[in-house]
Formats: sequence, C-alpha cells, structure tokens
Amino acid sequence: MKTNQEILVQNGVSPSIQRLKIFSYLKATKSHPTAYTIFNDLKDEIPSLSKTTVYNVLKLLIAKRLVQEVRIEGNELRYDAEVREHGHFKCDVCGEVSDVFLNQPLNLLLNHSYEVKEIQFNITGVCKSCLTKK
Repeated sequence: MKTNQEILVQNGVSPSIQRLKIFSYLKATKSHPTAYTIFNDLKDEIPSLSKTTVYNVLKLLIAKRLVQEVRIEGNELRYDAEVREHGHFKCDVCGEVSDVFLNQPLNLLLNHSYEVKEIQFNITGVCKSCLTKK
C-alpha cells in the first residue's frame, strides 16, 4: 500500500509539510470537513499554517483529482479524499455527512448521448443514530 507521500509524488504534487498533512488528514477522516475545520484541526500541529494555505492546497489536490469538493447544501463546501464515484448523506439533526455507494456507476444510468465529466448526488434526512434518540 502506498504512503500518502508516495501518492502525492505519483500525482505530480510536491509533498510539502502542509500538503502532506492536509492530504493525510483528509484521507484519515470520513467527516467531510470544511476548509475552516481543516485549518482549526491542523493549526496547532503546523503553526505556520494559514487559511489561505489550506485553500491553496485544497485547490491543488482537487486539480490533481486526489480530493473532491462536496456541496451538500447552499454554499457550504466540504472536502473528501474518497474520489471513487459515490454520493453523500447529511443528517438534518446532527449534521454528520457520510458516504453513500451505489451498486452500479451512475453514468451507466444516464443516456449515452451525454459526456459525463462529474456526478454528485446528495441525500438529506435523519441518520440512524439520531432516529434511535427520538
């Protein structure tokens, strides 16, 4: 299994400490954090980290298709290092976002007269954990 540093290098990304830490953070979490959350969670570990650096690293990782932007609702952008085709479920009660995988790729469901570049689907509702609390 390749290390996160090897994945960055293989994809043409120079593995600076900021890039490696942000990429590793995203690979290790399934919470689909915002850029602000990433900054807050890493600022003590990387004292030189700025919000601008976080945004610039995210932009680079997205361009290299190592991370994807997830827009669940409104203008809130979250980030996900799971780049296989999948969707997201956001709980209306606790706000947690989780991955949803389909049994077949979505592009197979679409008419072949389209050139599909990206597919995102989002579901909102109440998660199992919040339902059991009712």
